[in-house]
Amino acid sequence: MPDEQKTASAKADEAAALRALADAHSAVLWRYVVHLTGDRAGADDVVQETLMRAWRSPAILAQPPESTRAWMFTVARHLVIDEVRSARKRHEFATDELPERAERDRTDALFETLLVEEALGSLSYDHRAVIVHAYYGGRSIAEVAHELAIPEGTVKSRLHYGLRALRLALQEKGVTR
Repeated sequence: MPDEQKTASAKADEAAALRALADAHSAVLWRYVVHLTGDRAGADDVVQETLMRAWRSPAILAQPPESTRAWMFTVARHLVIDEVRSARKRHEFATDELPERAERDRTDALFETLLVEEALGSLSYDHRAVIVHAYYGGRSIAEVAHELAIPEGTVKSRLHYGLRALRLALQEKGVTR
């Protein structure tokens, strides 16, 4: 039990030291980074990373405040330099406008629509009505049967034979095998 208390006490002391470090140096460090970069949001990230590196280096927390501040300024400056040299920074360009979205060529889709429309036109009215209600209307067999006032079995057989006729019509046009 005493070892757990020592560990908890050590963690509390470390957290307090880190809070004191942040309170004493973060505002000055942030202004320094903003001066270097001109980027307020980026300065927040650099200060946070600097504090994380200080936390990971317990020897830094044990140094006198002047040495700690000099170390933190050096680390922050190196982080800014690393960011400027990074590939991400070199390949990103700021712009005021969003780029236009590329749109697919819809010619093929339009052509396919015309072929299917012609093939549907070659079907009997009964077959075409069942296919259009079921596939293009998104209705179930029962809903198609109710809307067309025919039995469900008739809807199923008309769908079967209508789709077969549609496939043959599309094959004649060279669309399917």
